[in-house]
Amino acid sequence: MNYFVTAIGTDSGKSLVSSILVEALKADYWKPVQAGTPGDTETVQSLVSNSITKFHPETYRLKLPASPHAAARYEHLHIQLDDFVLPETSNDLVIEGAGGVLVPLNDEDYVIDLAKQLNLEIVLVSNLYLGSINHTLLTIDYLERNGFKIKGLIFNGDSNPESERIIELKSGYKVLLRLPKLGLVNKNVIQYWADELILNWYE
Repeated sequence: MNYFVTAIGTDSGKSLVSSILVEALKADYWKPVQAGTPGDTETVQSLVSNSITKFHPETYRLKLPASPHAAARYEHLHIQLDDFVLPETSNDLVIEGAGGVLVPLNDEDYVIDLAKQLNLEIVLVSNLYLGSINHTLLTIDYLERNGFKIKGLIFNGDSNPESERIIELKSGYKVLLRLPKLGLVNKNVIQYWADELILNWYE
C-alpha cells in the first residue's frame, strides 16, 4: 500500500509522523516536492533505523522555503501533476506532502491532488492548538467531498482530550496514534512510537 502523509497546516509534524510510519511499516519513503533546506528526506533518513527502507529522490528539490508554486516560479520552473511518477518498489511507500492540503503546486493544482493522481490513501496529521478542531474538520470535509480515502488521524502535540474527542466523534475516523509533544527525537524515540502505531494500524 501507498500512503500520503498530509496535515491541517504547515509545521504540523509530517516529517516526524512519516518517520514513525516508515519505521512501523518498514516502508520506503518519498518526498515528491521539497522546498527549502534542510530536506525532509535527510531528516527522515536520520531517524529511521531499519535496513529495509529505501529513500527515493524528490521529483522537485527547490531552494526557496515557500509554497511549491512560489518556490518553482522563483527558479523559473512550472510544476505539473504529470511530472510525478511513483518510485518503482515492491515495498509499501510513505509519501510526504508539502505543507497543508490546499498548498498550491501551480495555478491549477494543489499538493493533495498528488494523492488523487497517484491513488494514495491519506494519513492526516492534526496538531493540537486553539482552532485545530475547525481546521481538522474543514480538512476532512474537503477530502471527503473530493473522494479521497482516509486511513485515519494522528494527533500531534500536547494532549487536549476534549479537542481529540470531538474531532474523533465528528469525523468518524480512527485515531492511529496520539503523539505527545516530544522534547527529544532520535531513532530510539521513533522506534518506540512506531511500535505504538503498529498496534493500531491493522485493527
